[in-house]
Parts: sequence; structure tokens; C-alpha cells
Amino acid sequence: MKHAAVYLVAAVLIAAIWALDAWVIPYSDFYITNIVIKIGYNLLAVMGLALVLGFTGQFSLGHAGFMAVGAYAAGALALHTGLPPMLTTAIGGLAAALAGLVVGLPSLRLTGDYLAVVTLGFNGIIIVIIQNTPFLGGAQGLIGLPLATTFATTWTWVVIGGLFIRNVLNSPTGRVLRAVRDNEIATRSLGINTTHAKVVAFVIGAFWAGVAGALIGFLNSSLFPAQFQYDRSIELVAMVVLGGTGSLSGPLIAGAALTALPELLRPIAEYRMVLYSVLLIVMMLVRPTGLLGSRELSDLVPWRRWFGRAV
Repeated sequence: MKHAAVYLVAAVLIAAIWALDAWVIPYSDFYITNIVIKIGYNLLAVMGLALVLGFTGQFSLGHAGFMAVGAYAAGALALHTGLPPMLTTAIGGLAAALAGLVVGLPSLRLTGDYLAVVTLGFNGIIIVIIQNTPFLGGAQGLIGLPLATTFATTWTWVVIGGLFIRNVLNSPTGRVLRAVRDNEIATRSLGINTTHAKVVAFVIGAFWAGVAGALIGFLNSSLFPAQFQYDRSIELVAMVVLGGTGSLSGPLIAGAALTALPELLRPIAEYRMVLYSVLLIVMMLVRPTGLLGSRELSDLVPWRRWFGRAV
């Protein structure tokens, strides 16, 4: 009954999203709509990183690299083969997941600062490869992509992604990931392959980052390597940490707030990274566990008995 209710709510949300796209969005302010779409694709990347950083405890600074892989794979396929953008968006996610597997297998035996350095290096390598590959537009970018990212397509992916991550967290795999985060040595002593568990989380997180990257390309009709530099990875880490490592809904709330905030503070946009740093410092001093800590929104309302923990 609980699972049926969750899928029913997801179906209702998707129907409402497409109804809004048909009857409300065409008459809404274009600038506001673009901000809402930007929040949507950022939430996709954030929920993927929350699985890796928050629930598995692996400090990755290369999430923007996976976004770049998904974006350029989807964009190049749509531009050069004529495949529909919705299909190439999914393929872009799979390409990013494959990159996550390739990077994760050797590097996830590392932990802490070592893993952060490796993933940061991966981000830089991806950017260099893109800049030197004419098929991907090189340093000049990939121009002329279909304008296919809409409010409906973006938020449909968000609902699907949120449901998928929730199911992972409420499954035996999710319990293993939490155990790895809490005490990897004790988990390994029980005969559990912790490296395999971390790679699974890494691949899933990379997939949703790739989907987010593809949506960026199809929103702007272009892709540039500068869109996926390490500062975007730091922004995503800030969203997860501010929302609460060990929570799914907390990083989503923080992600939405930190996406909208620069638009409200556009006159001082050059100080965005300073603002993020100050917010992180203040949060670490005032509330080290983040906005929601390890709790979910469902812990604060009586819906928990219907929808489960990770909502």
C-alpha cells in the first residue's frame, strides 16, 4: 500500500507538471520560468551527489565532470544523428554512468582528501578532452542544439529521479551505503564488498548528473566547457552540505535556495563563491549537520507512514 501511494503521488505530480506546462507556463514570465527550470536540473545533479556524499560518505569534487559527459554525449548525438533529445538525454545519463564506473572502479578504494583530488582531476581531464575534440565543438562550444528542455521535461525528470533515489535509499542497497558511510571497516568485516557499494552509488549519482547536463544543453541550444568547471562541482557540494549530509530532501531544499539566490543577488554575482563559502562556514558553526541533518521532510509531518523515510 505504501509503495502504491508513492507511485500514485508521482503520477499525479507528473500529470500536474504537464498541465502547468500546457496552460500556465506559456503565459508566465520567461525569466522566472528559466529560473524554475534551472532549479530543476540543479536538483537532479544534487540528488545524485547527495547519494555519493551524503549517504555513502565519499567526497567527490568531480560531479560537474559527469554533467559534462552527459551534456556533450546527448548534445552531440542529437546534433549529428538527429535522434530525439528525450532519448539522447537518457543516453547522456548512461554515458555519464559509464564514466562514473570507469572513474569509480580504481579511485573508490581511496577515501577522504585522496578521493577528492582524484575526482577533481577527472573534472579537469574531461574539460581538456572536450576543448581538444572538434566533434564536440572544441573550445568554441557545441552550437545549434535543439531547444528541447522545457518546464515539463525538466521536472518530469526530477520526479523520476527523486523516486528512483528514494527507492534506492529504502532498499537493502541503501542500508549498505549508510553502513559504509558510518563505519566502512566494520561493514567490510561483515563480508560486504564496500568498494562495490561505493561504485554503485557513484554510477547512480553520475547518471543523474549526466541527465542534468543534457538538460542544460537543450535549454540553451549550446554547450561550452566553461559551464562545467570545478566551481560548479563546489556549488553542488555546498548544496548537499548546507542541506544536510544524510538527508535527501535537505539538499534539495538547499539546492533550490542556492539556485534562486544568485538571481536575486545578480548585482553582486561576482561574489557568488564568496557567499557560498560564508554560508558554509556559518552553517558549520551554527548547525554542523546541515539544514535537516539526517532527517527528511517526512520526519516533520505525519505523511511518513504513507511515503516512507526518504521523501
